[in-house]
Parts: sequence; C-alpha cells; structure tokens
Amino acid sequence: MRFIAVIPARYASTRFPGKPLAILEGKTVIERVYEQVSKVIDEVYVATDDERIRHTVESFGGKAVMTSPNHKSGTDRIEEAVEIIGTDADVVVNVQGDEPFIHESQIRTVCECFNDGETQIATLGKPFGRTPQDMESIENPNSPKIAVSKSGYALYFSRSVIPYCRGKERESWPESFPYLKHIGLYAYRRNVLREITLLPQGELEKAESLEQLRWLENGYKIKVGLTDIETVGIDTPEDLVKAQSFFC
Repeated sequence: MRFIAVIPARYASTRFPGKPLAILEGKTVIERVYEQVSKVIDEVYVATDDERIRHTVESFGGKAVMTSPNHKSGTDRIEEAVEIIGTDADVVVNVQGDEPFIHESQIRTVCECFNDGETQIATLGKPFGRTPQDMESIENPNSPKIAVSKSGYALYFSRSVIPYCRGKERESWPESFPYLKHIGLYAYRRNVLREITLLPQGELEKAESLEQLRWLENGYKIKVGLTDIETVGIDTPEDLVKAQSFFC
C-alpha cells in the first residue's frame, strides 16, 4: 500500500498570522513538521495558499503545492493538492501544519489502521487520565472526545463528555470509564477523500463544529488508532514560547 502525506498550511490565522513561518529553535514550524513526517512517509507535500510558505518549503528542499485561498477546511485543500499532484497513492495522510512535535509512532499508527480492509478513514485517540483531577481535562470542549465500537471504529465525536456516567458522582467518572481524547491526525483512502469533500455540511457537524461528524453522518467508517503521546500544537504566539522549552 502506498502512502502520501499532505500538510495543509495557511498564512492567515486569526490567532497567529504567519504561524507556519514562525521560528522554533532555529527552524520554521513548517520545516519541523515536514521533517517529522518525512521520517515515516517518503512522499510529502505542503499544500498552501501563500507564496511565502511555498518559497520557504522549497528553500529547505521540501515540496509544495499552491492551492486556492478559498477552502473552508484543510481536507478540501488536501483534495485539491492531491489532484494537482496527480498521485496514484492508495492513502492520503493529513498532518496539521502546526504540529512540529508529531511523533513517528503516531503517523505509523494511523497508517497501520489501513491493514484493516474496512477502514475508509483513520484517526487517533489518546486515553485521558483516570483520576478525579483529570475530569477538568475531559470536560474541556476544546478536547473532543471519541466513543468507539469494540472493533475500534468511531461511533461519535463530541465536545461534550461522552458517555454520561449515570448514577455516579462526576469526579468518579474518569475511573469509571476509559474516556478517549481525539487527536486530529487523519488519513483517507484516495477515493474516499474525493467523496467526502463533495458532501454538504450535516446537522451534527453544524451543532458540534466537528468536520468528522459529516463523514460519520454519511456512513463512512473511521478507524481509531491509539496513542499514548500527547500532541503539542502551535496555535498562538504563547504556544510557540512554551514549545521552546522542549528543546532545553
């Protein structure tokens, strides 16, 4: 099975304009992401709508594809990039351009999900802690939760705490159920990527503001690989400062 990785990277960001070009310990954020992905996947591209990002990627020896500035999601940007590239890869891996610490094992895990022939889309989940103190993290709406089937497929994603542990004190919920945090690394079979970008928004996606619910609502099977590694994204200038400490 052949894999290709595409890293969507926009210059315009409400909270951190120019984020992919921010310097993190001597290298741009986008270069660090590119390096991590290249350790696992041979064919890697950055999909961008900004010439500054394209130039930066090509200057460190990477490959970049210019895409429309009008895409509403990274998935749409990746589909356009793959069409331009003209790849015959079986699976397209989507790695966010603000994840400079994405781990090799996480990329391998999401790729290994396709050893199951029924997998159409793959993503990752990380177990939350099991102590009462972890309930605050579980309740954070910015950390979507996943409910999975016994065979490891996503049943639902939610910003709310799922499931609700009826009849138990809230502080005991973490020890009562193995809550699973969604990690936003995706991979798609090539034909599935093309199909899902043509789908209209559904009511579930509108309610939760989670794009993956559009795919579930339309019957696509999302395999959930497991990781014990926490991702460290760069969303704000403050995050960049904090990330510097990882190199100390």
